[in-house]
Parts: sequence; structure tokens; C-alpha cells
Amino acid sequence: MPRPAAQIDAIETRILDLPTIRGHVLSMTTMHVQTIVLVTLRFADGSIGLGEGTTIGGLSYGAESPESIRSAIDTYLAPILMGQDGDAVAARMAAIDAHLVGNPIARCAVETALWDAKASRLDLSVADLFGGPVRHGLPIVWTLASGDTARDIEEAEKMLEARRHRDFKLKIGRRDVREDVAHVAAIVRAVENRASVRVDVNQHWSIDQARWGLAALEEAGVTMAEQPVAATDLPAMADLSRQCRLAILADEALRGPGDAYRVARGRAGTALAVKVGQSGGLVRAREVMAIGQAAGLSLYGGTMLETGVCTAAAMQLFCTGPDLEWGCELFGPLLLTEDILAQPLQYTDFEIRLPDGPGIGVALDLDKVDAFDRERGSTLHRITA
Repeated sequence: MPRPAAQIDAIETRILDLPTIRGHVLSMTTMHVQTIVLVTLRFADGSIGLGEGTTIGGLSYGAESPESIRSAIDTYLAPILMGQDGDAVAARMAAIDAHLVGNPIARCAVETALWDAKASRLDLSVADLFGGPVRHGLPIVWTLASGDTARDIEEAEKMLEARRHRDFKLKIGRRDVREDVAHVAAIVRAVENRASVRVDVNQHWSIDQARWGLAALEEAGVTMAEQPVAATDLPAMADLSRQCRLAILADEALRGPGDAYRVARGRAGTALAVKVGQSGGLVRAREVMAIGQAAGLSLYGGTMLETGVCTAAAMQLFCTGPDLEWGCELFGPLLLTEDILAQPLQYTDFEIRLPDGPGIGVALDLDKVDAFDRERGSTLHRITA
């Protein structure tokens, strides 16, 4: 009896270490390398699906690391998926839900590969499977994260001149609040009337620091503050949302639809950062968007600084849904010294464009993948005859 065309025959995972173009300074760490888990599913008919699991700064940002993501897939997810029908994406993810707690980024990597392969077999885009795109580009934010005021201003000017970005986010929280405010205010003045500026504190302020800092940032002309206090302190986020005129963006507080519901119910933010990895995949990210829309919260397309694989997947979703009032932050590929895609994603006229083609719309440059493979090899689970 012939095997079904969509039977999952092999699951491959690889860890890639990709240098960044500069130090990327966050409140909890400084990144010089971005490490990703690349997932490839192979099917009986020869089709493949690509997925990516990426976090920020190892374990300094959240509970998953590249090593744990790979281990979760190799040890727990692969046995559930091997030999199963890859076209039944919902059934595959339901089986994973029954055997795995947490690990949203590992889930996302596998789910993305399933959607990529299914859409490719149908000669459709993943966006088509989610109802079809309503737009083909999104405004793209750039993060100024060197920590040096003059250097950040110079970088912003280059981005404006190249028509690549006119919305900027500043990573703050490592220094004294007054120093951070002075740093941000100088950049706001430098790009005044030509660009918007928002900040990301990455949970680093106390409620008192946040009250003072946000008032000063609002006066300076900042438009949004992302996760100024601890993700677990929803009452403080709600207080700040009531008190401030600038938007308060919930980010680390969101680990999927359940968290989105709790944030919306408690009004613990005026906007939601939708991240496909942090949400647990495209379907759950879509649910986060729906909850935000139903609650009257604005939306922002967030990033875990992924390569073009997950960035393309996120675009497939974001271009099908409600308006992302705050644009998106899918600049991960631009932060890397090398692009692992055969054809890089297109950034032009202050937007990122939805890639054409079936699946998530991208293919790998295998030479680049091999060059940055941590072990120059992969973990491969394969069906044997």
C-alpha cells in the first residue's frame, strides 16, 4: 500500500549561530550573535517544510533557549510527528498539545514547517490558507540599540535617507532613568517631524520609575512604551495604561491567547505585541490578534529577531489579519551579517513586503546554512522502510 504523499518521513534540526551587524543592547544582555534552531520536515512525496525557533539572548529573555528548543523538538515532538499525515496540521498540533506543556517557540517552529509544506503542496501561500492577504506590505520599525546617542542618531539618519525605516524603537532600561530619558529625547529632537520614536524597557523599571520615566518620555514626544514593568505585574501595567497618554505595549506579558485574554480583561496595556514564536505558532498568534481586536486594543507585529524563515511566516499571517496600527518590527534578517535565504526578503519605501511564492515564500541558501551550523551537522529523525 503506497504511503500518503504528506506522510512525515524525516525531521531535521540544526542550530545556527549568526553574527549581528553591531552589538544589540537590551536591558538584560547585549547580543553579538543570534542563535536559531532551523527545522526541516521532509515528506513522502519529496516536499519539505521550513520552520524556525528563535529566542533572544539565550535564557536571559525567557524560559526557552536554542538548546532547549532543539531538545524539545528532537526528544518530544519528533516521535509524535513521525509517520503522521502532515496535511492534518490541526490534528498534529492537537497531539503535541496533549503531550507538551509550554515551549511555545518549539511548537511554533514545527507548526510553521507544517503550514509551509501543506501550502507548497497545494501551490498556495500560507497567507492563502489563512484567508488570503488584505495587504502586501507593512510599515517596518527599526530598533536603535547601540546605546550611544550619537551613533543611534547617525544610524537613524542613514535609515531615513535610504527610505528603509521612519519609525524607530529604542532599547532602554540598563541605565539610570534620567540618563535614558535624556538619550531618547535627544534622538526624538534629531528626527523630529520626520520619524516616530518609541521605547522598549524590557520589564526593567519599577512602578515608580515607570511613572516618572513615562511622563518624561511623553513630554519628549515618544509615542509608545513597551513592557515598562514586570510581565507578571498586570495591575501596574493597568495603572500605567490609565495614567499615560502614550501607548503602553504588552509584550513579555503575552505567551499566547490565554495571556492576551488576561491582558485585555485587566486593560493591562493599550496595545498587544503579536509574536508568532512567543504565541506558540501562527494559529495562536492569530487568536492573540483576534482577542486584541475584540477588546479594542491596537496591534503591533513583534519579533524575536528571527531570520527570514520565521519573518516570512509572520508576514504570511500579519498580511491576512486586522490592521496593525503600530506596524511591525520584522527586521531580524537586517540585523544579521549574513542572510540564510536564497532570495532575501524585500525592504523598501519604509515597508517589508510579503514574499511571493508557495508556502511561506522563501528558500534556503544551503551554503550559508552549512557555514553557520554550530555542529556542521544536524539531528535527523527518519522513517525507515
